[in-house]
Amino acid sequence: MPKLPGVSHLRAVKAFQKAGFIIDRQSKHIFMSKGAVRIVVPRNNPVDAYTMAAIVRDAEMTIEEFKELL
Repeated sequence: MPKLPGVSHLRAVKAFQKAGFIIDRQSKHIFMSKGAVRIVVPRNNPVDAYTMAAIVRDAEMTIEEFKELL
């Protein structure tokens, strides 16, 4: 699996918004959706690499696609 560094939750949310996700709800986590696909981004700085990779996978994106959006 390609390397993915820890990413600020704000940068991650902006990248997912570029990919077409919208924010549904915010609390300790940020809930986003794009059609039937739903993701949850924790408000950690930085979100660690393993968690970020799992979120990207849940968003049905590749690590390379996500890195391009950052």
